[in-house]
Amino acid sequence: MNAVGDVVQFKKKKPSEKHKGNTLCRRGFHKWEIDQEKQFDVKQGRLVTVYKCKRCAKFKTEVK
Repeated sequence: MNAVGDVVQFKKKKPSEKHKGNTLCRRGFHKWEIDQEKQFDVKQGRLVTVYKCKRCAKFKTEVK
């Protein structure tokens, strides 16, 4: 436990470390992977392929 007089140093991230992997996604170059959990859409009654971006965790659906 730190005493009252101790100074705690915080790690400051460089901009390259802070945005690592997100610059490609912001420009539309996602790294899509198939999400195996959801394969059937109950509302539409169709088979659906759900893609998840490996870098930014965004979802995209494709109806077959």
